[in-house]
Amino acid sequence: MNSPSRRDFLKFGAALPVGRHALSARAGQRPTKNPPKRVMFICNSLGFYGPSFFPAERGNLESSKYLKEVGSKDKMTVFQNFFHPGMETSNHDSEKSFLTGAARPESSSFVNTISVDQLLARHMGGDTRFPFLSFSIYDRGWGCSWNDRGVPVPPMHDESFIFEKLFGKEDLAAKRRQLKTDQQIIRSLHRDMERLQDHGDARKIDSYRTVVAELEAGFRREQFWLETKKPRVPNTLSEDQEFAFSTKIRNLLELARLAFQTDSTRVITLSLDWIYGAIRVPGATGGWHTLSHHGGKPDVLAKLSRVEIDIMKHLNQFLTALDGIAEGSGTLLDHTTVVIGSNFGDSSNHTCNNLPTIVAGGGFRHQTHTVLEKPTPLCNLWLELLHKHDIDVGEFGSSQMDLHLLQN
Repeated sequence: MNSPSRRDFLKFGAALPVGRHALSARAGQRPTKNPPKRVMFICNSLGFYGPSFFPAERGNLESSKYLKEVGSKDKMTVFQNFFHPGMETSNHDSEKSFLTGAARPESSSFVNTISVDQLLARHMGGDTRFPFLSFSIYDRGWGCSWNDRGVPVPPMHDESFIFEKLFGKEDLAAKRRQLKTDQQIIRSLHRDMERLQDHGDARKIDSYRTVVAELEAGFRREQFWLETKKPRVPNTLSEDQEFAFSTKIRNLLELARLAFQTDSTRVITLSLDWIYGAIRVPGATGGWHTLSHHGGKPDVLAKLSRVEIDIMKHLNQFLTALDGIAEGSGTLLDHTTVVIGSNFGDSSNHTCNNLPTIVAGGGFRHQTHTVLEKPTPLCNLWLELLHKHDIDVGEFGSSQMDLHLLQN
């Protein structure tokens, strides 16, 4: 834990769940007879141009301009006809609801709900140094992940910082001093809570109690992992700045691969958030947001295509890398469910219908391309993924039912 103020503690909370086996194993040091399940959610916040993303011929990924080069076609399913209800006027705010399904995120009274990754982290994060990791392209303060109070979990965006956090050598003496300070802060918060109980709003007290409990869980986790050395891996991050945007996506995905491969975490979110100003990728330069609002103009679509092809190239390389790492009787991809999607079906018109959605890996018997008969809430898929990871809930967000789209 860093040294934020008590106000910061109360604002964000620790969001560090301690799972069923919280203090039973240490990442990178425990041989696993049965490889653990992992999951990653990637939100491309400006979506993909539908006619180039979805297969022109049903069931044939070779007929998709963007997907025809993907190397692990037999280990992925492209879904058509998912949507998020209640997003008709949400515009870019719809990204806040990508993993929650909470309606009308543009409303001034909007309060988000917990994101699906955080529910998974509660269940799956207890055996790793990091219960979850949240990444984004730039420092916006929020990304895909939201805790159970509807507060954003601030994502990390600096690749070098993330690498050091995951694999860098720690100053143990400084860490012990920091833990001592953190313990004093928690004690102070307990005293504050006791005073509030005498004359305070019951709901606020409950919220306060939840935050303190999360901080205590995070403190115990830090103590437990203090004496455990981090995995040692070579720094494979690229420093190529000719195409900085492209390099950043490549590096964040590489960090995700390293984190999974060393069992440093089992839950990751990555927000490919839209950024201001021009970006440069091989074959095109321009504002990504501006290009995504193409209005059907061929010259703009040509440039947008280069951006989206570049993103898909890195996603393909990521999936291929996971599938090339042997683990147990399969590969790392076989034990990792990777979801690639977006809050936008058509960013040019700000619509949230027919969301581009890929589920890769996870050991499922993939169908390559599934077209749903009618518009279906994306939260049905989130509900199914919770069930596939042994989390017994009856509903999630705007879900209607588990459609059993993914077969083991």
